[in-house]
Amino acid sequence: MRVLVVEDDEEMAQIVAAGLRQAHMAVDVTFDGVTALERATCNGYDVIVLDRDLPGMHGDDVCNALMAAGCRSRILMLTAAATTEDLVEGLNMGADDYLPKPFDFPALVARVGALARRVQPMVPPVLRQGDLVLDTARRTCTRGGHPIDLRPKEFGVLEILMAAEGRAVSAEELLERVWDESADPFTNAVKIVMSRLRAKLGDPPIIETIARRGYRIHED
Repeated sequence: MRVLVVEDDEEMAQIVAAGLRQAHMAVDVTFDGVTALERATCNGYDVIVLDRDLPGMHGDDVCNALMAAGCRSRILMLTAAATTEDLVEGLNMGADDYLPKPFDFPALVARVGALARRVQPMVPPVLRQGDLVLDTARRTCTRGGHPIDLRPKEFGVLEILMAAEGRAVSAEELLERVWDESADPFTNAVKIVMSRLRAKLGDPPIIETIARRGYRIHED
């Protein structure tokens, strides 16, 4: 999943981003409302973690603008204000969740994950294709009962391919959903990860390359 963290306290923003990345999320960071709105309208984020008190453009205005533009990203609003009135006001503006500061970090990660699952089509927590089993909750992968140690990007790519149920997934879609904005769109990062993934999954090959369409899991 891909997340935008919008927080004017740069130290806090980087801490939040680092924690979300440890939870295997692709995270971009910005520190003001104007830049946040630009990025949110240009990139397909699953979740936006939006601080309410932002310079340049208030978080409320960012939220309102995103709702008016038909943004499909889920919004988790952060604020130092914790009254019931603030909660109601934030939700009425279109935010999907509301978390007062200071917050419990595991709760933030869990809420971001829950919001992201609302964006993507529902998939079972355990994905299977033949003897290949991917447990997305436990972050484990086995083939023929043997564990396979996957790096975060490899796991993310395999999860998208298995959830696609035979549909070809383009390299552009994989780059958009698994990497963050620092990834060069002309990079061969997807090919490199795909090569490592194929080597780890072993024989018989299970990932097919479909000319001009991308990659898919081979169906028996």
